[in-house]
Amino acid sequence: MDDTPQEITSLVGREVYSNNGVFVGEIEDLRLDLDGEAVTGLALGELNPELFGSNVDQARGIIVPYRWVRAAGDIILINDVVERVRDPDEEETEIVA
Repeated sequence: MDDTPQEITSLVGREVYSNNGVFVGEIEDLRLDLDGEAVTGLALGELNPELFGSNVDQARGIIVPYRWVRAAGDIILINDVVERVRDPDEEETEIVA
């Protein structure tokens, strides 16, 4: 594995997926702790409407805690906690024409 330091701005624009392979959103910005010199969160936009629906204002996005990140590379993998945003009682309905 290459341990060469990368600029944190290289994360902006990368797609974020759950560890189950579900698209979550795209990184638009980062939340930083300047005193601790660490990334504390990922600001996501272009959110998956199937995950968030009307629970989140699409124009504002969400911030995912950096502790949820499992892997960072060409894409970012996070814990599947985000998938639990959906209403568990929500059943998929079949549309019949």
